[in-house]
Amino acid sequence: MKRNVIVLLTVFLSCTAMAQGQKNFIDQNYIEVKGVAEMEIVPNEIYLNIHIDEKDTKNKESVEVLEKQMFSALKKAGINLEKQLSVSDFGSNLKFHFMKRTNVMKSKDFELLVHDSKTLAKVFVELEKIKISNINILRVDHSDIEKYRREVKINAMKAGKEKATDLCEAIGQTVGKAIYINESSSHYKNEYANTAVRIRGMSSMAKMDVPNLDFQKIKLEYSVLLRFAIN
Repeated sequence: MKRNVIVLLTVFLSCTAMAQGQKNFIDQNYIEVKGVAEMEIVPNEIYLNIHIDEKDTKNKESVEVLEKQMFSALKKAGINLEKQLSVSDFGSNLKFHFMKRTNVMKSKDFELLVHDSKTLAKVFVELEKIKISNINILRVDHSDIEKYRREVKINAMKAGKEKATDLCEAIGQTVGKAIYINESSSHYKNEYANTAVRIRGMSSMAKMDVPNLDFQKIKLEYSVLLRFAIN
């Protein structure tokens, strides 16, 4: 019985302290503002899918021949094959061959990483020269994306503090310490994330030296809700 009384007393004191703390917060003079910041960064990681298929040549050239031609073209574009290229899929219509007695045609998919739009343009040009135009932009990213995200968050906090300071100065008061911080929203706008953007009909690019590509930037947005005590 005595133990139950002690437990109940402890719970009562805890609730009283919480209520008092909440009351103290509400009774304070404070200003509430929203800090917003955004940043656009040029991606330095552009992932492409390159698809080669024997049926595109009407089975006149094998996947192996197309692959060698592609390797040569990518080297001309300045690609390090060992570091930037990997096989993502390999298949054939072998199962349909036995069902329909058609010719067996193979296909192969590669994932290529390029770091800037100039190299990307070179890749398009060199591949178009050998009639490979089935290229998808899979996604884009930046190697320091987390650093930029933190920077945007800090800028949003600073923007909120500056706004509160300006408003308080307008009425002859000053901003005190922050008494409430809430992450309102964080937005990572990447037009190509998880989207396959197909590049076709680029025969005109093969006639150009290196076309200029205006690549979509990654947009970072962050907002935070702040409350500052007013002195």
